[in-house]
Amino acid sequence: MTAATQVNPLLSLEYVPALESIGDDYYDEVAAAEFPQTLLRFRNDAVLRQLGLDPAAVSDEHFVEAFGKFQGRSPFLALRYHGYQFGAYNAFLGDGRGFLYGQVMGQDEQLYDFGTKGSGTTPYSRGGDGRLTLKGGVREVLAAEALHALGVRTSRTLSMIETGEQLFRGDEPSPTRSSVMVRFSRSHIRFGTFERLDYLDRTDLIQRLLEHVIEYYYPAAQGVSDRHERYLQFYRELVERTAELVAQWMSVGFCHAVLNTDNMSITGESFDYGPYAFIDQYDPKFTAAYFDYASRYCYRNQPAICHLNLKMLQKPLQRVMPQADMEAALDRFEAHYEHHYSQRMLHKLGFESLEEPLATDLINQTLDLLNSVSVGYHDFFRALAEQFSPDWVNDDAPIFATTMQASDAGAQTLLEQWRQHYQQALRTQSAEALTQISQRLRQTNPQTVLLRPRIEAIWEPIVVGNDWEPFYQLLKQIQQPFDAA
Repeated sequence: MTAATQVNPLLSLEYVPALESIGDDYYDEVAAAEFPQTLLRFRNDAVLRQLGLDPAAVSDEHFVEAFGKFQGRSPFLALRYHGYQFGAYNAFLGDGRGFLYGQVMGQDEQLYDFGTKGSGTTPYSRGGDGRLTLKGGVREVLAAEALHALGVRTSRTLSMIETGEQLFRGDEPSPTRSSVMVRFSRSHIRFGTFERLDYLDRTDLIQRLLEHVIEYYYPAAQGVSDRHERYLQFYRELVERTAELVAQWMSVGFCHAVLNTDNMSITGESFDYGPYAFIDQYDPKFTAAYFDYASRYCYRNQPAICHLNLKMLQKPLQRVMPQADMEAALDRFEAHYEHHYSQRMLHKLGFESLEEPLATDLINQTLDLLNSVSVGYHDFFRALAEQFSPDWVNDDAPIFATTMQASDAGAQTLLEQWRQHYQQALRTQSAEALTQISQRLRQTNPQTVLLRPRIEAIWEPIVVGNDWEPFYQLLKQIQQPFDAA
């Protein structure tokens, strides 16, 4: 071990062999690829602070040594899992271009994983090269940072390093540049991790893994002495966490694009950003992945798909807990989703809360309006934040009087109805609450949204002139999305 390795703060973290300790039935030990080049393109100093590290004490070379050259640590674990992909069961999955680099405790005393992407082949590469395109790395960095800033429970990217290889892909102009990234998340364990064990008829491994999950990620279940009730407490909480996550996606206009069960985290956290997109105009049928020909994972289907994935997870879990009780827990999914979605949408409209049925009516009218007029989803809420006046409580005529152009007469009627509903909601607010609406609107509705044209605009300078400044500028804007652009 070199002197440089000994003082590298990233290698000096107290790594916890939590997953490793439950046995090698869940993973294979693998080696990292060796790359011809290691250029650090992104480092996440905010995550360093979360780990208790001073960013000033962590050099770029420290990142390269740990996460580009992969020196000073072992073993690396490629996890085994299966999954339902576009509805069909696939028993030939697993970490095919990444591995669990290590697990560490954060400042919040929670366990976190460092997981690589693009770090080389594993037993599960299925003939692939185990690499990540540079554009894929750029897109994931941007997605994770944007979602985090918008209040979505998401993995983040700790680092992204350009690796100097030429890759050939069918969905990018090739040859294209390569990268390796390290994802920072609560857990590497997926729904598909349990599905594989059911496929192998290993009830014992399901129970061992579930106890591990509860020990590290579900503190409310830890104190329950009865085993079945402890497991059900875990499942109930997973149902609510997942419902809340989907509500977060939907409210910020995010379409994940590939919600297979191997892309569902057992902690209810969002991760793995491939062909994702933020919607521009409100279109419930918007489909982000070009290969999702049946629109299975379109924007509006996300709640139903996540509900279905939770249902599919019952198959392995029913080996260790009653399925009827899990069904009862899953029956609460829609109520959990509606609660969290309604709360977030009310905040986007400026309100801390509204009585029913006014809250539901206003949200539904807003969505009907957005589905009928020529205005962007994010533009609508940003314009509301910029134009709002407490005087609207007395006169609804100025509400979007000049900036909202209806596309037809029916939409104009919807606009008038929406104005009346919005004013009705304003009239339920106290004088103090009215003064808080403007601030809440500005703190909830972003000035900068990560739409696809923005990503393409910063990618072109990287390709043409290796100019990374537009990328860093966009990164700063999405990390502070509520500041004026």
